Amino acid sequence: MESLKLCESDYRFMLVVWEHAPLTSGQLVSLCAEKLGWKKPTTYTVLRKLSEKGLVKNENTLVCALVPKEQVQAFASERFVDRAFAGSLPQFLTSFLGGKTISPKEAEELKRLIDEHRED
Repeated sequence: MESLKLCESDYRFMLVVWEHAPLTSGQLVSLCAEKLGWKKPTTYTVLRKLSEKGLVKNENTLVCALVPKEQVQAFASERFVDRAFAGSLPQFLTSFLGGKTISPKEAEELKRLIDEHRED
């Protein structure tokens, strides 16, 4: 799934697409100018590149995402935990929480998620 690996600028571009799709390529150019400070050629270059990677589709000037945001975020999160914490989710959580506390509601939600994903 290397096609889900995005640099920061590609990810910000995808955020625009996810938020506004389907949209025309002209609308995308305007939004990228407004939100990212990009010129038209930059927008079309990134659009072409991400189309080739299979992340977006530009058909008859209508642009839409082919991959959901959650899938890209899950891929990036997994890569980060693998790279920074040798794949250890407990080490990641310990580092992330540091000295912070979480609410009882957040603790319950984490317990529920762990139970959902536990191997038996």
